[in-house]
Amino acid sequence: MDVETIRKYCLSLPHVTEHIQWGEHLVFKVGGKCFAIANLGSEGNAISFKCSPEDFAELTEQDGIIPAPYLARAYWVALESFDALRVRELEERLTRAHQHVFGKLPKKSSSNWRALD
Repeated sequence: MDVETIRKYCLSLPHVTEHIQWGEHLVFKVGGKCFAIANLGSEGNAISFKCSPEDFAELTEQDGIIPAPYLARAYWVALESFDALRVRELEERLTRAHQHVFGKLPKKSSSNWRALD
């Protein structure tokens, strides 16, 4: 797995936009809210993403997965390398992150997008 593969996958999810922020980070958003952040630089964690409190507890017990710096209090995890999860599992986790953030958008915003699907 690499950044370009993650980029293609995230952009295949409904209503996703991408932005370069904080220097070398590719940020994936839905409704203006972040759900995943990929590191484009050579130093630091490979990718961070939003998860549920239960998934946060489960994932941070695995080798290579840590509470995301600055975002852990909001239940974000960081993969130290793309190999910390199998490709299919990472895709499933990114889909859940997207759904989690999308589901928390104001009803008016998310209902307008749902009508477009």
